[in-house]
Amino acid sequence: MLTVYNCILTEHDLRLVLLAAVTCLIASLTAVNLLHHVGRARGVMRHVWTAVAATATGSGVWATHFIGMLAFQPGVPNGYHLGLTLVSLLVAILVTGAGIAVAVARPDIDNRLVGGAIIGAGIAAMHYVGMAAFQVQGVVAWNQLFVAASLVAGVGLGALAVFVALRSRTILARVAGALVLTLAICGMHFTGMGAVSILPDAAVAVPASAIPAPLLAGAIAAASFIILLLVCTALWIDVRDYRYAEREAARMHNLADAAIEGLLLCRGTRLVTANASFMALTDWTPDSLAGRHLTDLFPDEDVCSSLLDGSQEIFETELVINEGNSVPVELLSRFVDYGGKPHLVVAVRDIRERKAAEADIRRLALHDALTGLPNRRAFSARLDEEILAIGDTGGHLALLCLDLDRFKEVNDLFGHAAGDVMLKKVARCVSGALGEGQMLARLGGDEFAVIAPRLARPEDAARIAEAVLGAFREENEDASNEGLMSTSIGIALFPDDACDRETLLSNADAALYRAKSEGRDTWRFYEEAMGMEARARRLMEHELRHAVARNEFRLVYQPQKRLDTGETIGFEALLRWSNPARGNVSPALFVPIAEESGIIVPIGEWVLRTACKEAVTWQKPVTIAVNVSPIQLHSPSFVQTVHEILLQTGLAPSRLEIEITETALVRDMTRALTTLRQLKALGVHIAMDDFGTGYSSLSNLRAFPFDKIKIDGSFIKQVDTNEQAATIVKAVLGIGRGLGLPVLAEGVETSEELQFLAGEFCQIGQGYLLGRPDPVAALDDRPDVEDRRESDAA
Repeated sequence: MLTVYNCILTEHDLRLVLLAAVTCLIASLTAVNLLHHVGRARGVMRHVWTAVAATATGSGVWATHFIGMLAFQPGVPNGYHLGLTLVSLLVAILVTGAGIAVAVARPDIDNRLVGGAIIGAGIAAMHYVGMAAFQVQGVVAWNQLFVAASLVAGVGLGALAVFVALRSRTILARVAGALVLTLAICGMHFTGMGAVSILPDAAVAVPASAIPAPLLAGAIAAASFIILLLVCTALWIDVRDYRYAEREAARMHNLADAAIEGLLLCRGTRLVTANASFMALTDWTPDSLAGRHLTDLFPDEDVCSSLLDGSQEIFETELVINEGNSVPVELLSRFVDYGGKPHLVVAVRDIRERKAAEADIRRLALHDALTGLPNRRAFSARLDEEILAIGDTGGHLALLCLDLDRFKEVNDLFGHAAGDVMLKKVARCVSGALGEGQMLARLGGDEFAVIAPRLARPEDAARIAEAVLGAFREENEDASNEGLMSTSIGIALFPDDACDRETLLSNADAALYRAKSEGRDTWRFYEEAMGMEARARRLMEHELRHAVARNEFRLVYQPQKRLDTGETIGFEALLRWSNPARGNVSPALFVPIAEESGIIVPIGEWVLRTACKEAVTWQKPVTIAVNVSPIQLHSPSFVQTVHEILLQTGLAPSRLEIEITETALVRDMTRALTTLRQLKALGVHIAMDDFGTGYSSLSNLRAFPFDKIKIDGSFIKQVDTNEQAATIVKAVLGIGRGLGLPVLAEGVETSEELQFLAGEFCQIGQGYLLGRPDPVAALDDRPDVEDRRESDAA
């Protein structure tokens, strides 16, 4: 008996065995490559490529089998049945085609394993049909154990080969799949051959129709040619597809790299690649990024799930840029077809600048741009919070309102830059004097406020105010004139003084006003009477702002006369306010409010314009004297305003006399001197008003270009009864004569006062004895008005 497995080495042509192995390997590589082409094809082309792959694979398996059979030399006559030989080829093509179709039907493991098993079964079916075609002079017997082993080897290794080959599109996977398929074919063949035993029998004749070995070799050569042809075709297609894929990939990468936003390409939850913008955004390298899970870059799992679900929303999340750091990003995803498979493209937009801008906007919305302190909005929100907290925990809450003393003068004298520097210094000083939990805010201009919550006693608020004033004084020790700081502080307590924010703020403001009116650079607690005063003051201030537009102001004129001849040489314009609700309001009440609120500037301009306009109409060209507030005098546009009024009204500059007090001089002597010299250059006269009540510095008379001195009426009232007052008046009259300046005595109301002044050679007088203030209607077209008034006074 001849057993094949005993004569594989002795009865086989090893050269043909090697040729069979090489043919099998080539056929396997062809099968694997064509298998990938079938998987990528769609529609009718899938069927075409399935037929091509089935033909190549089946022909390769068939050629491998029969080359192996030709290598077998049993030593007895043999041949091959034509029909069964052709059937074996057909079986190989059809069954492997079915396996290929199943393997690529779905991209899952089950289809690949089942399809590979069918291909293995096709190899086995072809083998045993081919063995049935083998005709030999003898009896053929089979070892069932080897037959079973060959079937297991063919089916199992076939399934494994397809699974390995289709795991990825890399060359390594293809080669590995081809090697396993080669092992499946060769293992199946030689194990199946090992199951054969031949018992030579001369009685058994080989049919004359059997295909002789040379003819079979030709058929095998034809099949091999078909395999080589298909191999070349597949190789050419592979090269073409590879180059096309490279070009497409390069084009896509170039497009992706040209994008400003970062782009990620994901296969499922795994990262495939990223563009240059994304790589520049992170510290990852392309090698370390490939294959990572999406959650490795975006830890928010809900966001990742939404991206994978195909959500069209824009998400904000954190991007991990290295092992320990992350940045805020904005994500938008779309599904695209890449390489014939669906991939997820994630657009990554760096929003650090936007987040920083939003933070700046939030900060600017709640903080003062100059000092960096919380603004009124933040102050109001914090005060509301603390008021609610006090209701739960008890204790006191103190609100301290601060207003810088004479801050407007700093801006006027040294410029707004110096004012800004002072505001910053104030913020630093006050913040340093506050304790933990206390808040300083800038409400606007030079107004600041301090919230001091959770105070055990009201006296603690006074300690805070003293600490603030002490910080100012300490800062002033090394400061220059333009850097000197002073503040007044008003204090209101919750719930003692108010039950809500608005009332608490109003009461603190009332206390602040009291502190300012009582000397400045000090603090005051709120008292109930202050609230009434503050409300009355605010109401009057509101009414004053509209008084000019409502024509509530009027001017009256008091004559100024020579005491020796009784001649009227001029008039002083005096302001009167007639309010519909209040009636006639005393200037002593409304002028200080107008000066403190700044309303005096438009009111003063109205007075100057009206006085000049009316004086032009007088028959006698006497002078018109107008009082000017220190605020007006230090206004940069005051001289220009005076010049424009003179031009517009047509009044001669020599007829206008500006009256100022010494208080206006000491605020800024340099600026005051410049302004007075400019007025003198226009031809306007300057008079020093209320001499003797202010600083009364003789140096002022020498330094400033005054044309007249006015002695305050408080001295004139006592001149005939008080020896000291008489001495002062005599001294002032002597100074005037020595400097060549005319002296005007105000407030002359009795004949004794008039007699004293005449005896001391006072030149000019003004007062009720000489003439009461009258409206302009009493002066118009009355050439004898002065004489009539003089006779009435007598």
